[in-house]
Amino acid sequence: MKTISLPVAALLCLTAGAGYAGPAGHSASVTHDPLVMRVSKDEFRIAFGVQADNCAANGCSGVIRYRVNWKAADGVTRTETRRVAYVVSPRAPRTIAVDRQYFHDGEGRSTTEIVKVKVDGISCIAGVPAPSLAKL
Repeated sequence: MKTISLPVAALLCLTAGAGYAGPAGHSASVTHDPLVMRVSKDEFRIAFGVQADNCAANGCSGVIRYRVNWKAADGVTRTETRRVAYVVSPRAPRTIAVDRQYFHDGEGRSTTEIVKVKVDGISCIAGVPAPSLAKL
């Protein structure tokens, strides 16, 4: 897996074209496939570009729900559903959300591999602080 620096990742997220859209009526979308960065043998950063043109006046916030398929060194593939919150500031139509994740087989001595990351949905609430992940 190639590694990429966090500043470069941020730039890629902000300049990417349109991709996943939220449900009808929502004003935010994920701009492209998530960007996966390996930090160590089982630690990753997963970055999402968020486009929210309709939130420019008051800003908005929400949660990106995504699914990660990962494989342990023994070849067993697992799937986990995760969430990451984002906030789009007023007068800023874009932002990035970066989630820090550990995927290991319990022993923590093996290198894991992320096979696929898929966005399941994105929520958007205009003009309010980021929602608590515990309440969603």
